[in-house]
Amino acid sequence: MSPDNRSNDPASNRPRTYALAGQILHADSLAPGLYVVATPIGNLGDITLRALETLAAAELVACEDTRVTQKLLERYQIRTAMIPYHDHNAAAARPAILRRLSAGIPVALVADAGTPLISDPGFKLVRAAQAAGHRVFAIPGASSVLAALCVAGLPTDRFYFAGFLPAKPSARAARIAEFANLQATIVLFEAGSRIAETLGDLAERLEAREAVICRELTKLHEEVRPGLLAEQAAHYAGNAERRGEFVIVIAPSRDAPVEAVDIDAMLRSALTNSSTKEAVDAVVGATGESRRYVYRRAIALKNAE
Repeated sequence: MSPDNRSNDPASNRPRTYALAGQILHADSLAPGLYVVATPIGNLGDITLRALETLAAAELVACEDTRVTQKLLERYQIRTAMIPYHDHNAAAARPAILRRLSAGIPVALVADAGTPLISDPGFKLVRAAQAAGHRVFAIPGASSVLAALCVAGLPTDRFYFAGFLPAKPSARAARIAEFANLQATIVLFEAGSRIAETLGDLAERLEAREAVICRELTKLHEEVRPGLLAEQAAHYAGNAERRGEFVIVIAPSRDAPVEAVDIDAMLRSALTNSSTKEAVDAVVGATGESRRYVYRRAIALKNAE
């Protein structure tokens, strides 16, 4: 079906409207393409006007769980048809969505909450749509990652989003080890059922760091809890409330990171007149960088010579 004969399809004759503050508003038609639409992470009022217009004007909404998205559409009296698109059906559903795009139909992609493609299978659909020559539009809005960073009070100039940690202990330990010398604020997702275990592993494997636990952001029982990792682990190992969705924000290994290139320059200078041990001691003392990291850099520099 092309954009020109779309009006012959009965489904295309539905009202392209949405309700806001008691008013019924009409949505302008959309150009063909895939629209990646951010939805609220909790409070349904946290949706943009452009997102409402896009959801109302799209011919189809691809969503993780139609029951979740239905609540949002009903809140704003939007009547767009929905199809599920999630981890378990993505391989089968993707070709059908691509056929719709090829027919000139505008399709909206949403997650259950927040911005699509963050810890969901949406990126494969975006890649496939781009490869097929279809336009992909960003309709930005709520993101639990950015919301947590905003309220955590930790450095935001550089951050690393790690999603959910692996469930297997060995894989989880390996992933946490990657954070040891990461000079960036770390953002993690976790489920309430695993929050105590995850915080315990983080506290055990990372040096003492600040960590802010954000639970149920924008919802009725929102909680933002700052503290040290060890304190957080002890708190959630007790009788703390674990229901809901958690975002963990962890401070960098130190407040004023020194770039690797600066470490190398300092080591080269120190190594000209000192032993490796003395050079490492001097650089560690001057920067506060971990001894293991500085020693590895010193060995690498010596081997490069």
